[in-house]
Amino acid sequence: MLDSAATIIAGMSGGVDSAVAALLLHREGVPVVGVFMKNWDEQDADGHCTSDQDWADVRGACDKIGIPYYSVSFTKQYWDNVFSLCLDEFKKGRTPNPDVLCNREIKFKVFLEYALKVGGVGIATGHFCRTNAEGALLRGIDPMKDQSYFLYMLKSDQLKRAQFPVGGLTKAQVRGIAREAGLSVAEKRDSTGVCFIGERRFKEFLQRYLPAQPGPMRDRATGETIGRHDGLMYYTLGQRRGLGVGGCKNGGEGRWFVINKELNTNTLWVTQGLDAPELYSRVALCAESTWIAGDPPATEFRCAAKFRYRQEDQAVRVMVETDGLTVESDVKQRALTPGQSVVFYDGDMCLGGAIVDTAI
Repeated sequence: MLDSAATIIAGMSGGVDSAVAALLLHREGVPVVGVFMKNWDEQDADGHCTSDQDWADVRGACDKIGIPYYSVSFTKQYWDNVFSLCLDEFKKGRTPNPDVLCNREIKFKVFLEYALKVGGVGIATGHFCRTNAEGALLRGIDPMKDQSYFLYMLKSDQLKRAQFPVGGLTKAQVRGIAREAGLSVAEKRDSTGVCFIGERRFKEFLQRYLPAQPGPMRDRATGETIGRHDGLMYYTLGQRRGLGVGGCKNGGEGRWFVINKELNTNTLWVTQGLDAPELYSRVALCAESTWIAGDPPATEFRCAAKFRYRQEDQAVRVMVETDGLTVESDVKQRALTPGQSVVFYDGDMCLGGAIVDTAI
């Protein structure tokens, strides 16, 4: 148990954002303990644990800041409550968002419960977002780094226990603070890719856990088979790269895009052209809605929405029903993808969101 009743447990990833978050709290005189969460346990081709460098960077940052640190493992919880759910979604031909699930199930549930259990009063992370005293979730100041999209599944009581010290800064300011403080992670490149896959090839990674089921790739316009796919779980709506049909017989010069995954026949349907009408829709039927305040603002309301991260705000009408939501966009949206999230905003405030089931 911790000695101080006011200690904040800072989740440290080994990146510059979480390091600066801990530094800023320490400078304010807040008792801070850095904790590295190990959520995925795997070795690379050389037999090295892929999290070793991140853990070394956490130790270096905490030593420089002058705060205690240690590591905890949530690999079992991650497997059970994030990765397994994602595999189930991939099997259904959907495209899940593991980062959203990781925030709900690990960082702001298991990790928060752990922090309170060991005597902390709350947690801090390096997310680019903000909160207020009422437990509302607000966008981060930097529009290119705002991460409220990935936190929409949280509740206000969780947010009241969380601090986001870099949410009021730009990324450039964060790196500047890290340089000034002499943190070795000041220039460390931001991580990219799916959270449990990292920067490895997605298809190669997924093949370890889901057996490939190749099938026909067919042209929506003609119904003709123009190639073979490696397994429906490896593709997402709107995808154009990696289809391998650029020079198919009788094909035009336009690029090919995925427009549908037909599970019962194991068929991948594609079409040509970025502006193909099959790629666009205005209405999404959604499930698993989550509201930060606990309830939606009304049974029917207008607001802004993002159907994908970093998308510009889209004007929508939301209709709340007993079995889900209907979201109607003022303009057509490209490649609304089952399994992905639509997140709702009122100005800078994130209201919540839902999972896209079907695009109409």
